[in-house]
Amino acid sequence: MRLLLLVNESASSVTPRSRVVIQKALSADHDVTLAETSRRGHATRLAQGAAADGVDVVVVLGGDGTLNEAANGLARTACALAPLPGGSTNVFARTIGLPNDPIEATGGLLDALARRSIRRVGLGSVNGRYFLFHTGVGFDAAVVEQVERRAGLKRYAGHPLFVYAGFDTWIRHYDRSRPRFAVHHADGTVIDDAYLTIVLNTNPYTYLGNRPLDLAPEATLDRGLASITLRTMAFGRTMRIIASALRSGAVLRRSRWVDHRTDLAALSVRAYGPVPYQVDGDHLGDAEQLDLRHEPEVLDLVLP
Repeated sequence: MRLLLLVNESASSVTPRSRVVIQKALSADHDVTLAETSRRGHATRLAQGAAADGVDVVVVLGGDGTLNEAANGLARTACALAPLPGGSTNVFARTIGLPNDPIEATGGLLDALARRSIRRVGLGSVNGRYFLFHTGVGFDAAVVEQVERRAGLKRYAGHPLFVYAGFDTWIRHYDRSRPRFAVHHADGTVIDDAYLTIVLNTNPYTYLGNRPLDLAPEATLDRGLASITLRTMAFGRTMRIIASALRSGAVLRRSRWVDHRTDLAALSVRAYGPVPYQVDGDHLGDAEQLDLRHEPEVLDLVLP
């Protein structure tokens, strides 16, 4: 098979050694071309070019942001996406069952390619941008923004940096004095007192070390979107909700302060002024209107 190995050299877990080892392993059985991303959005253009050139699979060695860009370049084409974990968290690669070590994961990828284990899956979209696993609006995105301000620490601090950024955002960088937006659902329901919404295409939402944060087990690549909306930012209530997500998530989904919905085809966010949002862990700025949709069967994905 013809493969493009797309590498983000600045990703947290990518080293010169791992890149060389992975390229040699893939080249043993496949025709491999190497390309490196050099700026934001570059992976999308490289993936689009690969699809237009008849490449069979784009293998992405990088973090979730690079993977998202590649997915946006490959959606609705015949070229498949194959993740390899190269970032600090690697949510999507771990969600589909790959080990968190990139070299070990390469063995699983080679087995999947040998079996032709490629399946057409659904994605979410927000204002026309595809997402693999989630979009976050409000407080969640404000935390991601603070993490990106300290991007140089991600390679070394990783998950502790996210925890620190969460508390720092809570104290200094997010207005918790009032609801920030309303969530409009297709059945006419409006949640008009929202502080945070996470719309999921898969579960878990993320990982803290080896612990998954399970917000919506119903969210899978074969079903519609799931949404979790927090209607409070009171410290005690919010901490109980987070603690529930680190266990089964049952308390979270029963809480009167949480609106939990599954199998959604579409929903929209209308903000009371600009509100931050993030897609697959990348902060994309502020918006006052976000339209989210489930897009079934739009991406060929290599599955271990």
